[in-house]
Amino acid sequence: MDFEKKLTRLEELVAKMEAGDLSLEDSLKFFEEGVKLSRECNTQLTQAEQKVKVLMAIDPSGKPVTEDFQVKE
Repeated sequence: MDFEKKLTRLEELVAKMEAGDLSLEDSLKFFEEGVKLSRECNTQLTQAEQKVKVLMAIDPSGKPVTEDFQVKE
């Protein structure tokens, strides 16, 4: 599953849990799935940050120029 689908599913789970009409068993099941998806999304974001750092530029001597990834709000 790609990042966007994971994020959409995570949002769906949160909405269902916030509605408050789930059984305890379903709430725990959704929470568990949400934690798993959150970790997977976090891993994908970390990997993307590393790629951004690598792809920023190469200086005249051939060394990569890296910059920290920053999210613009």
